[in-house]
Amino acid sequence: MEHIQFEKINGVGIITLNRPEVYNSFTIPMALEVQEAFKTCDEDAEIRAIILTAKGRGFCAGQDLKEATGPDAPSIETIVDTTYNPIIKWIRNIEKPVIGAVNGVAAGAGANIAFACDITFAANTASFIQSFSSIGLVPDSGGTFFLPRLIGMQRATAHMFLANKFSAEKAKELGMIYEVVEADKLMSEAQSFAEMLAKRPTKGLGLTKRALNKAMFNTLEEQLEVERDLQAIAGKTYDNKEGIQAFLEKRKPVFKGE
Repeated sequence: MEHIQFEKINGVGIITLNRPEVYNSFTIPMALEVQEAFKTCDEDAEIRAIILTAKGRGFCAGQDLKEATGPDAPSIETIVDTTYNPIIKWIRNIEKPVIGAVNGVAAGAGANIAFACDITFAANTASFIQSFSSIGLVPDSGGTFFLPRLIGMQRATAHMFLANKFSAEKAKELGMIYEVVEADKLMSEAQSFAEMLAKRPTKGLGLTKRALNKAMFNTLEEQLEVERDLQAIAGKTYDNKEGIQAFLEKRKPVFKGE
């Protein structure tokens, strides 16, 4: 791939944005490669967790404005439909854990991609900014959906209106992300965490993720039914049987992700 790197290590698929000279800002070709990498992760049963990270000093500066300007530039709705919406859908709908590893500034769509991940780590040198209002645009990439749910409507609104920058520590304090680590330990921490998840019951984790997605819309009564139905599916998996047997035999379970 030309614009990203992809590798598989110990059951973890690692997707690395690789346009560091422009802070990994997105173009349509890069976005298509990211989507192809997620498709590979989805289809490869050996991959049971995913890390999304980037090269260089920035995680992602959002859209590469050179692609979005000029007489032959694609329309903004084409860019959103081709680049960002499919990536957010992959992150949320793939039934494997997606770990964000934010190595530097995450601006605009880059920030919202990080917030869409299941669990996000950030380097202590990273920062987050909803930069859209600074150029008269509306937050996309699920930002208006996820950020109010993470930090509340008032804080999300102010952040989006003002385009003020949050440090990684402040982002953790507000609940935007899961954890902050030393910059030189980011990937080792994210890899260790992802490998731990890759040894967990993948089908059950995927069903849990499906339930959490539905919980964003459902009433309590509807969600109780979702939990019942997904529990019935989980109860038929190999990993459920292995977990119960290991408990009865007082040993550590060996899950297969099946």
